[in-house]
Amino acid sequence: MRVILGSDHAGFALKEHLKGRLAEWGHAVEDLGTHSTESADYPDYAAAVGRRVVEERGGALGVLVCGTGIGVSIAANKIDGVRAARADDPYSAGMARAHNDANVLCVGARVVGSGVAEATVRAFLDTAFEGGRHQRRVDQIAALERSPGKPR
Repeated sequence: MRVILGSDHAGFALKEHLKGRLAEWGHAVEDLGTHSTESADYPDYAAAVGRRVVEERGGALGVLVCGTGIGVSIAANKIDGVRAARADDPYSAGMARAHNDANVLCVGARVVGSGVAEATVRAFLDTAFEGGRHQRRVDQIAALERSPGKPR
């Protein structure tokens, strides 16, 4: 699996930790930054990861890390085609994939430790979208992106 990573300064250390684990697990990793703990704006990294995941057309999943996971989740979901889910535990991450076909996982570095983050990312990457009745709902979400008058 190709995994596209991104974080702001608050998520930098956890992103770096996860990058190492992902490589150990055999995943191809693309790190879009940030590359230090110097203050950085999370919307820039969320947009970059989201756009890259959408460009891959199902060939990659994204993982974003900020202090809480909330900011990157909100920002990433502004990109058409991104279904970003904030999850603090493996069950939620797996369900985001299985039922919502989430393509970007958002994690809070100030919310979970590295062990829980690893398990959460692993559940996200190891779970497939179930399709079936869930596809109808994913299609409804996609229709919202195309609805007239949506704010941008």
